[in-house]
Amino acid sequence: MAKRRKSFLKRKFSRLMQKKLVMSFGAVVLIFVFLIGKITYINASSGDKYTKVVLDQQQYGSRTIPFKRGDIVDRNGTKIATSERIYNVILDAKVMLSNEKYKEPTIEILKSCFDIQDEDIREVIEKNPSGRYNIMKKGVDYETAQEFEKIEADDENHPYVKGIWLEEDYVRKYPYNTLASDVIGFTVDGNVGSNGIEASYNSILNGTDGREYGYLDEVSSVERTVKEPENGNTVMSTIDVQVQSIVEKHILEFNEKHKNEARRDEGSKNTAVIVMNPQNGEILAEASYPNYDLNNPRDLTKYYSKEALKEMSNEDKIKALNNLWNNFCVSGTYEPGSTIKPFTIAAGFETGALGGNESYDCGGMLHVGDHDIHCSNRSGHGPQSLKRSLENSCNVALMRIGSSIGKEEFCRYQRLFGFGEYTGIDLPGEAATDALLYTADNMDPASLATNAFGQNFNVTVTQLAAGFCSLINGGDYYEPHVVKRIQDENGNVTENKDPVLSRRTISEETSAIIKEYMRGVVEEGTGGDAEIEGYDVGGKTGTAEKLPRGNGKYLVSFIGYAPQENPQVVVYVVIDEPNSANQANSGFATQMAADIMKEIFPYLGVEKVSKSE
Repeated sequence: MAKRRKSFLKRKFSRLMQKKLVMSFGAVVLIFVFLIGKITYINASSGDKYTKVVLDQQQYGSRTIPFKRGDIVDRNGTKIATSERIYNVILDAKVMLSNEKYKEPTIEILKSCFDIQDEDIREVIEKNPSGRYNIMKKGVDYETAQEFEKIEADDENHPYVKGIWLEEDYVRKYPYNTLASDVIGFTVDGNVGSNGIEASYNSILNGTDGREYGYLDEVSSVERTVKEPENGNTVMSTIDVQVQSIVEKHILEFNEKHKNEARRDEGSKNTAVIVMNPQNGEILAEASYPNYDLNNPRDLTKYYSKEALKEMSNEDKIKALNNLWNNFCVSGTYEPGSTIKPFTIAAGFETGALGGNESYDCGGMLHVGDHDIHCSNRSGHGPQSLKRSLENSCNVALMRIGSSIGKEEFCRYQRLFGFGEYTGIDLPGEAATDALLYTADNMDPASLATNAFGQNFNVTVTQLAAGFCSLINGGDYYEPHVVKRIQDENGNVTENKDPVLSRRTISEETSAIIKEYMRGVVEEGTGGDAEIEGYDVGGKTGTAEKLPRGNGKYLVSFIGYAPQENPQVVVYVVIDEPNSANQANSGFATQMAADIMKEIFPYLGVEKVSKSE
C-alpha cells in the first residue's frame, strides 16, 4: 500500500513541480509577513490618525429599548391597566445639516406630521447643530408613527427628509378611568407604582430594559446588536369588573342624590363598599367615594372650583391629593357601631358566657361605673331574648353580654377576629389599629360596655369584612387579598396566589347560631330593607356616633351575605357622615347594600331559596 502511494505521488508531482510549489508557498508566506509588518508599523505610527478618520465618519451609539410593563387584569382577563406603545420624535441635527438640501424638507415634515412649532425646531438646531439625539416630541401615537414611516420610505416625493427617527416607549393607560382606582393605583415616572396593585406588585409588573448597540453613519444607518427587553408579568386580580361597576354605580347614585342636601358638599364624607367571597378571602369589588381618574390622578377640578384651586397653596393641594388617593377600605379607621354585635355574641358562645337561652330587660339605659350609657332605643326594648337583642340591636343587652364575657376574654377575641391586627391584605397603606383598641390592663367597665356594641375602638373596612367572613363560613379566617395569580406575557401561569387560611375563630356550631340570628335581623329586625325576593339574606346594621359625642355626626353601615347555608358573597357598605339632616339612619347603607345585592347575586349565580321553602 505504501509503495502504491509513493508511486502515485511521483506520477502526479515531479521533482520540478514540487520545487515550484515550495517556492510559491514561500513567496506567499513572505508577502503575508510583509503585510503584517506594514500594518503593525502603520498602526504604531499613525493609528490614532486613522482611528479618528473612521470615528469621524461613524459615531458609536446605543439606546435603551424599553420593556412593556405587565397588564393588570380582572378575574376574567379583562384589562384594567395596560401599557400602550408610543413614540418619541428624535432629531439628528448633524445628519439633517450635513447637506443643505435636507434642512427645510426635514423641518417641514416635523411641522406637518408631528405638529412641532417652527421656532422650536430652529432653536434646537441653532443651540445644538451637532446633536444627534434631540427629543422634539414625546408620546406620539401609533397612527402618526405609521404616517411618518410612509413618508420616510417615499424616496420619490420626500428624498431629502433626513435625520428624523422614532424612539419606542410606553405609556400607562387605564381603560375604565375611575373604576377600581383604590385597588389598581397608578404609576409615576413611567414604571414606578403608586398606590394599589401598581405599588404592591411593582417589581412583578416591571421587566428589564433591552439595549441596542451600533454605529450611526451620516445617513443614520445603523449597524447594530440588539439585546431584547424582558417584559413584565401580568397580574390577575380577584376583582370582577362587572361587580365593581355595579358597586360604583350605586355609590355614585347615592352621592348625586344627597349632594348639597344638608350642607354644601358631596353626598357623604366618604362612602365605601367591599364585596368578598367568604370562603377564600377574595375581594370581588372594593370602592370608595370620592374617587379619581387613574389616567389623570392629579386632577382636582372635579371637587374644587377654579377659584378655590387658585387660592390653594402647594401644601394644600398635596394634602387634598393624598386624601383623594387614600384607600378608605384599607387605610381609614372608624368606630364600627352595631355591626360588631354578632362578634360579641359569638365570643359569648365560644367562652361559655352564653348558652342561648338568656334574656335581658332593656329600659333604654344602663348605669356602668360612673356613666349612664343609653340604648339605641332610649325608651327601651323591654324583655329581649338573645336572638331578639341582635335583631333589635339592643345596646343594653350587648353591654350585659360584654360584662359576662369579661375584659380578658373580650380583648382576646377582639384580636382573634382580627381587630387591632394587620389583615395581611396585598395592598399598601394598611392602617395600624393596635393602639386604637383597649387591652385588658387599661379597659374599665364602661369601656368594656361600649366596646361590646361597637363604640370606643376603631377598625378598618377590610378588618371587619374579613372577620365577618369567619363568622359565617364556619370559623375560618382567610387573609383578604386582591390578586389571584401571576402570568408571563404569553399567559403562562408563573404563580398562583392561593387562599391563606390564617386561623380558626369560632366553631361551626357558633357560626350556625350567629347566621340564624342575622337572618332574623333581615326578616324581623333593623335590616328589613335588605330583604331580597328569592334569596336568604342575613346581615347586621350599624350606627356609630362619632367623636365628639353629641355633634350630630354619624357613620352608618350594613354588612350582609347570602345564601344562608354555605354563604357565597359578603357585601359591606359604610357611609361616613351622610349628607342628611338625620345622619343616624342606617337605612342609607342597608338600602345601598340591597340595591347592590339585587344586581350582583344573579350575575354571580348566588343560590336562590328553593320553591318548597
